[in-house]
This record gives sequence, C-alpha cells and structure tokens, in this order.
Amino acid sequence: MAFESVNSKVVRAQISQQGAVLARRGAMLGYDGNVSFRPLAHAPGAGMITGESNKMMASEGSGSVLYGYRGLYVTVIVLTGDSLSVEADRILAHDASLQTSVEMIAQGGVRSAVRGAMTGQGLFTTRISGHGSVAVLSHGGTFPLQLSGQTVGVDPQAYVGHSGALQVDLKSSVGMRHLVGRGSGEAFQLHVSGHGTVYVQASEEKF
Repeated sequence: MAFESVNSKVVRAQISQQGAVLARRGAMLGYDGNVSFRPLAHAPGAGMITGESNKMMASEGSGSVLYGYRGLYVTVIVLTGDSLSVEADRILAHDASLQTSVEMIAQGGVRSAVRGAMTGQGLFTTRISGHGSVAVLSHGGTFPLQLSGQTVGVDPQAYVGHSGALQVDLKSSVGMRHLVGRGSGEAFQLHVSGHGTVYVQASEEKF
C-alpha cells in the first residue's frame, strides 16, 4: 500500500481488510469509512527493556486515514523487499505487513554506541523490511543521497536512516572539511559508505 502525500506534513492511507496500517499513537488527524483503531501494547519488534519504543496503534477496517504529527515534515519511503534502518521516534506510520525488529547499536562496538548517543538513537535502532511503505518524520523535510560505492559524511543530527548495503561509522571530523554538516558535527561526523540510500533531514535540529 502506498501512502498519498496530502501536503508536506500530512499523508493519507487507504485501509482495507487486507491492508492495515500501524502508526504512532496521536498521529491520526482524521478518517472516513468504517475504520477502527486498536492500541498495541508494544511497537512490533520492540524490546521492553529498551524504553525507547513508541506506543503504536493499528488502523483496521475499510476507509482512509490522515496521519501527521506535531507539524513535522513527512517523507514516504517505499520498500520493495529491502530494509530501512531508522530511529524509532521518526516512524509515523507503516504498512502492517512490513516486518520490524530492533537492532542493538552497541553490537558494533563502542564507536557505534557513541554514534547512537550522538544521533539520539540511544543504543537501539529499528529495522523495517519487506514490501510496503513507511512514513518517516523529520525537521525541514528529508532528501536522499544515493551511494554507489563512495563515502559521504553526514552530520549526526541530520541523519534520518538508510537502506541498502551501507556501513555507517562514527569518525572525528577534525581536518576533514569536505564532510557535510557542522554544528553538533564539529567534533564527529557519520561516514556512510557502500551501495544504497542514506536519508538526511534538511536541518540539524535535534529530534
């Protein structure tokens, strides 16, 4: 199911018996048709010990629902069998058919744990995979950077998520003036390399 962009901050999802949508609680702005809303105890795939999962609700039935959250910009990312790694608090809504899991950033070592603290991800990030659409939140909108083997630098506060075969590492930005970003990235930058897409928000405002 594809989300329809109403404007830069609102999306519409068509709900059917075969196509439910999961969204963060408080994101429903309006709806029509015979749609019901069911709270979920925990975000799918979220570990209870993380303390970082968002409270979610399922939209089920038949009709359409408008989603938005606190006036933040919404970007729709379509998955075609691949996966998206994204901060949990950036997820607005996604097709219920998509699979979600929680990854522990600290598994990548101390530098990865520091990267999580820098980006606001804590020690965990969410991986969403399968066929369907994901609506993510950002400050100022999101733009994609396509990588085909090269390395780019991204300010940690501007990083939204990534898909594809990408490696994300925390690096000191001292003496690396070619990197993207400044502000909170004066001491550190994220180096993203490989083949895939990294999504960057048009702001360094903390999320």
